[in-house]
Amino acid sequence: MNIFVSNINYATKEYELHDLFAGYGEVSSAKIVTDRETGRSRGFGFVEMGDEEGKQAIEALNGQDFNGKDLNVSEAKPREEKPRRSFDNNRSGGGGYGGGGNSRGGGVGYGGGGNSRGGNGGGNRW
Repeated sequence: MNIFVSNINYATKEYELHDLFAGYGEVSSAKIVTDRETGRSRGFGFVEMGDEEGKQAIEALNGQDFNGKDLNVSEAKPREEKPRRSFDNNRSGGGGYGGGGNSRGGGVGYGGGGNSRGGNGGGNRW
């Protein structure tokens, strides 16, 4: 059984989480999720253990204080597949600083430039 544990104190180490759940049976793994860039705990994690032992651990540990915070413990739900965002979306350039597209700027700098509106209406007048 995969168990989701949230509201974990940021100072808690994985071995502490493992040891907490080991009181209810054999723990296959214990993982605290960390931020990719900083390496700091994100305050939640997962514990893998047998089904019966996992149910007992959830019952006993949900709402219990651990390292100064009340844990939220529940059976982990499979993550729903989200459609991947497409950056194509059939759009033309536009937007941004000089992003091409069909805006007035003509793609030079970010506020105009080039004589893109025809006549003497915009951009650099000579």
